[in-house]
Amino acid sequence: MFLQKINLINFKNYEQSEMIFSEKINCFIGDNGVGKTNILDAIYYLSFCKSYFNSVDSQNIKHEQSFFSIHGNYFKNGNKKDVVSCIQKRNSRKVFKLNKKEYDRLADHIGHFPLVMISPYDRDLINEGSDVRRKYIDGVISQFDKFYLDDLLKYNRALFQRNSLLKKFSETNYFNQDSLDIWNEQLIKLGKELFEKRKSFLNEFIPIFQHYFEFISGNKEKVSIRYNSQLIDNNFEKLLVSAQQKDRMMRYTTIGTHKDDLDLLINGFPVKKFGSQGQQKSFVIAIKLAQFDFTKNKKAFKPVLLFDDIFDKLDDSRVKQLIQLVSENNFGQVFITDTQRQRIEKIFKTVNIDHKIFEISNSVVTEVKKD
Repeated sequence: MFLQKINLINFKNYEQSEMIFSEKINCFIGDNGVGKTNILDAIYYLSFCKSYFNSVDSQNIKHEQSFFSIHGNYFKNGNKKDVVSCIQKRNSRKVFKLNKKEYDRLADHIGHFPLVMISPYDRDLINEGSDVRRKYIDGVISQFDKFYLDDLLKYNRALFQRNSLLKKFSETNYFNQDSLDIWNEQLIKLGKELFEKRKSFLNEFIPIFQHYFEFISGNKEKVSIRYNSQLIDNNFEKLLVSAQQKDRMMRYTTIGTHKDDLDLLINGFPVKKFGSQGQQKSFVIAIKLAQFDFTKNKKAFKPVLLFDDIFDKLDDSRVKQLIQLVSENNFGQVFITDTQRQRIEKIFKTVNIDHKIFEISNSVVTEVKKD
């Protein structure tokens, strides 16, 4: 699978831009702030129906314009061409189409065009709260398991209803066990499904992650990921019953898979506290490369891979090592942003692979012609 062409209209800083890509490596070069990352975000939209960086779609419309549109042509399974379109008008709902047919639910698009994004913001996986790590594993699993995504959406709706009921009980000083049990049953059934699939995913994923970290770090440190869940060695139904009084007092649900977390460890200690900046960067790059490998194996074709400014603070030899890695047949189409044109051109003089370089200046994208 690869993205052959993209067309942007009024998306962020681009009034109109069309790019035709290499099936292998595409590099966007230019100074900071020129809009290199915005192109990666547009590609991300085509896979996930949303921005990687800004959850408010209307804020991605170019200033003083009434809409934005993103259109992408994909080739998958030989010569089969798919056209994906995203159109967002101000004060209107987002329209997402595959081959001119609009989706009833955006969730139905997830997984058709799998993608992995590696960005400086990935450090949030280490430094931010448990919700970021939960959303990450949910996003990975949802790309290949539609039932998981449906169960997750149903679980979150049931959780919202249960929390609303607990709040109402407190405000009205009235309690009804039968009403609560309706949502308890749904949480228990759905929560068990989510827990088992998360556990199964991590058992398969962690060795792949460790392999990539060893490659990036030169096998200098040992890393691991530990699944932290209230459901490990505990019965969800019993936990929910035992926490009921606390839940009524707190006015929200304190037990469940919505409290799951990942412990990210280096040499047995939290990487957040004991990992250097370089170790933390290597940690998240290894997680994302493992995500690529895992998704490729599940989907039986290669996802698109986006590298956003990940070469910052890496020496040239390490940059070359990563370029060589993604040049191998194990990887498919790759998009890279960098501020240093000379570094990119120097690497491609020694790494023989099909590629295109695009230079960005004043919101204009120009393909750099090869010598």
